[in-house]
Amino acid sequence: MKKVILLVLLAAALGGGYTYLKKQQAGQQQSNTITLYGNVDIRDVSLAFRVGGRLAAVLFDEGDRVTPGTLMAELDKVPFEESLALNAAALAEAEAALRNAERTYSRKEKLVGSGAVSQGAHDNSLALREEAQARVATATARMAQAVTALEDTRLLAPAGGTVLTRGREPGSILPAGAPVFSLALDSPVWVRAYVEEPLLEQVFPGRKATVITDSGRRYQGQVGFVSPQAEFTPKNVETTQLRTDLVYRLRIVVDTPDEGLRQGMPVTVQLLP
Repeated sequence: MKKVILLVLLAAALGGGYTYLKKQQAGQQQSNTITLYGNVDIRDVSLAFRVGGRLAAVLFDEGDRVTPGTLMAELDKVPFEESLALNAAALAEAEAALRNAERTYSRKEKLVGSGAVSQGAHDNSLALREEAQARVATATARMAQAVTALEDTRLLAPAGGTVLTRGREPGSILPAGAPVFSLALDSPVWVRAYVEEPLLEQVFPGRKATVITDSGRRYQGQVGFVSPQAEFTPKNVETTQLRTDLVYRLRIVVDTPDEGLRQGMPVTVQLLP
């Protein structure tokens, strides 16, 4: 009976020691976790046509989601198709002139040696052939420009995202570069936070992090950038003491962002050990 009691006491002691050790390890791990506060930073892009013209169609509205390569708006194509046809005709004309100049040069090159054609006439035919070649090169370049301009009448989404603003309506006459949409990109989604100088040596690119919203949603990420320059704590930090401190800006890249993260949203960042 005594042996049984001793065994029970020994087991209890071992169990208690193990629990104490685990608590110590957990506490040590928790102490190595750095808690910061920041804001979600989602990049946006202004979408515009590279050419000017009359806006024929706007296919999305504010709040709509788009995928990469989605057609978002179109210009009236008629003027660009006419320009393409005109340049195609000019190229065909230049190519025909070149073929004629090459035949003339070929005939005179054969006869110049026998004296039937003067050297001056031969040189003139050579110059005409080179001029025709240059005209073909110019017409080819203009043709390529016309093709590109026609392609640029279609405004495509450069990446997946959400339409923030729709700034133009069909029928508007747009100059080249006039914004039509503002698009919030799905990726990358970053969190902008600041770390005090005493903690700086513990913060490095690649360190794992957990981003926690006020609603309790958690996202995994990692430190992607630490600024090499110190700056004063931004004014949106609420405590007077921290406003006068020098801090370093850092960026946490969220691995799998979703619609739960919105531009400017305040979040808590835990840099994991």
